[in-house]
Amino acid sequence: MELFDETTFKCSKLITQHYSTSFTLGIKTLHKKYHFPIYAIYGFVRYADEIVDTFHEHDKRQLLEDFKQDTYKAIDNGISLNPVLHAFQITVKKYNIEPGLINAFLHSMEMDLYFQNYNENKYDEYIYGSAEVVGLMCLRVFCEGDDALYRKLKEPARRLGAAFQKVNFLRDMKSDFVERGRTYFPNVDFNHFNKTAKVAIEEDISKDFDAAYDGILGLPKGASMGVYLAYIYYLKLFKKIRDCPASKIMQERVRIPDNKKIALLIQTYFKHRFNYI
Repeated sequence: MELFDETTFKCSKLITQHYSTSFTLGIKTLHKKYHFPIYAIYGFVRYADEIVDTFHEHDKRQLLEDFKQDTYKAIDNGISLNPVLHAFQITVKKYNIEPGLINAFLHSMEMDLYFQNYNENKYDEYIYGSAEVVGLMCLRVFCEGDDALYRKLKEPARRLGAAFQKVNFLRDMKSDFVERGRTYFPNVDFNHFNKTAKVAIEEDISKDFDAAYDGILGLPKGASMGVYLAYIYYLKLFKKIRDCPASKIMQERVRIPDNKKIALLIQTYFKHRFNYI
């Protein structure tokens, strides 16, 4: 079983490396003990997200339902021949990740299949399930059973996840609206997206970033650098988006080049090394 378990975690690591340069860099700066469980969480959420965003020529509703049921079976049985789900269920049990977090995440993935226009309530519900709970899953890993620390950092972790997701929405506005017909931000006319609407969204995101920062400072030493790197990366991306006119956001996807990501990693390392975080 040890060989099988290790192989499944390495599959999730490979998925992370192929899908996200920035997330991979962030994980590398975590203490080694956190690597496999965070890879497992990423592999799980990535595969679910792929179902709703990518597999257009297949029955996505059925694929997601099968994935959901297979997830629950893996957790109940303590094993799965799907390597992503096997690594995930080990992580769920070892770090006591609550079923409610998993349920909320899978529900948000289902929402992507049924909703295209989000009101404020559905927007908040989607943000919680698609992003905030992922931050809470990672926080469970970082806290390693320390429930008092988890409760203390729970709200900042939620706000950090919300900030990341909202930045993603702005970054991916063209593909979400034009290609998939989705409009996440409530009360926004995307056919006439303008500076006023963009600034209102950005002010909300800024509040999430501010609320999340103190939580990063309170993380265990082996986790703080990696989370801070993700924070800095998304803040850099957010500032780049904020400097763009509304029309450009609707026309192209704003990116941070890989060489800039490496530079951020180096800067973060030295800040962490000399306690400047």
